[in-house]
Amino acid sequence: MSDDVRNTPDAPGASGTSSHAQRPSSDSKAHNEGWKEKGVILRVGIYVFATHLFAGFVWLLFYVGDHAGK
Repeated sequence: MSDDVRNTPDAPGASGTSSHAQRPSSDSKAHNEGWKEKGVILRVGIYVFATHLFAGFVWLLFYVGDHAGK
C-alpha cells in the first residue's frame, strides 16, 4: 500500500513534524501577555494588602500590650 495516509507527515496523529503546525498568532500572544500582566498586578495588590493587614495586627498587639494593666 503506497497510498497509506498514516505514513505521511501531514496526516493527523502522525509522528513527524507537520509544515502546518499550529502556532499561536501574535494576537493570542498579546492577549496572553495581557492576562499575565493582570495576574501580576492582582498578585502585587494582594501581597500589599496582606502585608498591611499583618502590620496592622502587629501594631494592634503593641497597642494592647502597652495599655494592658500591669
